[in-house]
Amino acid sequence: MSKSALQSVDVVIPVYNAPALTQRCIDSVVAILGHLIRTINVQDDASDTETSEMLDSLLYPCVRVHHAKKNQGFGLSVNEAISRSDAEFILVLNSDTVVKEDILTPLCAAMDADPQLAVISPNHKTFAKYDINRFLRRLGGYVPAYRFQGHAFLIRRAVFQAVGGFDPVFGRGYYEDIDLGRRLYLSGWRIGVHPDTFIFHEGGGSFGRGPAYQKLIKINRASYLSRYPNAQRNILFISGCHMLTDLPHNLLNEIEKVFREGGNVHWLTPVPAPQLFCFHMRNNSINLWTSAKLILSSLKRQDKRVSEIWLFPDISNFYSRFFLLYARLRKLKVKSWTIRQQ
Repeated sequence: MSKSALQSVDVVIPVYNAPALTQRCIDSVVAILGHLIRTINVQDDASDTETSEMLDSLLYPCVRVHHAKKNQGFGLSVNEAISRSDAEFILVLNSDTVVKEDILTPLCAAMDADPQLAVISPNHKTFAKYDINRFLRRLGGYVPAYRFQGHAFLIRRAVFQAVGGFDPVFGRGYYEDIDLGRRLYLSGWRIGVHPDTFIFHEGGGSFGRGPAYQKLIKINRASYLSRYPNAQRNILFISGCHMLTDLPHNLLNEIEKVFREGGNVHWLTPVPAPQLFCFHMRNNSINLWTSAKLILSSLKRQDKRVSEIWLFPDISNFYSRFFLLYARLRKLKVKSWTIRQQ
């Protein structure tokens, strides 16, 4: 990515209380990314006096603080801050994140390599437990992602504004980022995570994890699922030992369609598959314990329940009968696929 492109990056940090975490975030951005960005636009979402005074005491020339008159929530705060920028790219950070390395250069390089990539996030602890080498990479080194998480991301400003930004219907937050991701895919854009970058995210820095948080998530999840009913498609795909390249094109297209609509595909194989379609595709070795655990855990939430079962003809008779019986008891759709002809 050219130096001129990197200079067209503004940072947006929506803030609601948590002054210590907020200052830590801003300090880290200035220290690590200060030479790569233009301005840091801090949107104070009607925080308490301690937070407001801390923000006003900052002496960084690149920091611009805007104090909102009333609390609007994450989505509207980001929308307002981005509306005041004319940069080509916007790096949006939660106030409880910490930048520990240059994440901008690889993120911008991926944007440059793929003109259809609308938004890309640095790696974070959610993905740290996965073997990065198992996921398909696209041009620019990023891994496709189909469930957008908004605590840290680089986005094309023009694209963000073209799709309407975050929807205010989600209020103070939660699911507004996932909803934005669906709208980006519906508009023909892509989302990615760059596995060669990392950002620390505290989590719950402003909202916490109390009853109000749980209530808000439940309300916004219902709103999200009412818009995208296919996001409740949860496919249990069972096959023999295969690689992605063994799967027929129509199956690969169907897998991508499920992810693009917000659903999930969990792939069970006799041994772990060497490569997976995207960060959100799960793969486990097939056995009775894993099968029972998947079935039982999916019963906790309606939107996580197995909705369809896909079978390859080369699975054992035992597991074929096991999953067909389960599908019959649960009245699930069953689809059989054929192996790609070599």
